[in-house]
Amino acid sequence: MSPLDRRTVLRSATLGAAASLLGACASASSTKQGATRGTDSLPSHAAVPGTIGSPSASAGPALAQGLPFEIQSGPTTTHRLALTFHGQGDPAIARSLLAEAERAHARVTVMAVGSWLDAYPELAKRILDGGHELGNHTQNHRAISALPAEEAYAEIARCAQRLRELTGSIGTWFRPSQAQDCTPAVAAQARRAGYAHCLSYDVDSLDYQDPGATAVTRTVLDQARAGSVVSLHFGHSGTVAALPGILDGLHQRGLSAVTTSELLS
Repeated sequence: MSPLDRRTVLRSATLGAAASLLGACASASSTKQGATRGTDSLPSHAAVPGTIGSPSASAGPALAQGLPFEIQSGPTTTHRLALTFHGQGDPAIARSLLAEAERAHARVTVMAVGSWLDAYPELAKRILDGGHELGNHTQNHRAISALPAEEAYAEIARCAQRLRELTGSIGTWFRPSQAQDCTPAVAAQARRAGYAHCLSYDVDSLDYQDPGATAVTRTVLDQARAGSVVSLHFGHSGTVAALPGILDGLHQRGLSAVTTSELLS
């Protein structure tokens, strides 16, 4: 595939080096449940069959070789970009957003919060049945960069376990909660839980601030380009109202919204 944005590569190289120093290459993920504090019931070496280096039941297209650990954007010599949604909030809004995307023949990536999947497990199937993909946005959407290592690991591993229970796969992508980028410490725990990539973004829609549909549409279309990874959110009615205009504006530029795995395949 075409080279990734130079800024992404430089950023990922720095994170990768730091993560190595922190022992980021632990090879197993956990399947056991335990309290966030005091994680004796979540052993650090409890193996989850098939999480690392093996196919998953809901795996998407094969990713291009040599991708950095942290992904901010994709190739610029393409006619595609990725719309990524933080998965939590009112399930009716989530269904409306998925339906709007599908009407425009768009596919999206949903970075699901594990507790949201606990409450609405049927949405995992709904997302995948629509041709979209699921990733890990931690179990409880805490400020993960501020957590001790074991608590951060538990947040990632529990969401991974929920994804596996519902779909047969932990998903390809991990995104830190309440943070745009993986710190070296969080990167270490993500690798430990079985994730080869941290999914950041280069376009922030700011839709979570509820500025209104027009503002969200303008923010995305002003910044989006070929290869962009756009951050959006379920749970906000303004995002539902903004999505048709976003997709129409992208179509007018000859850009298609695809899953992150398709963008980087």
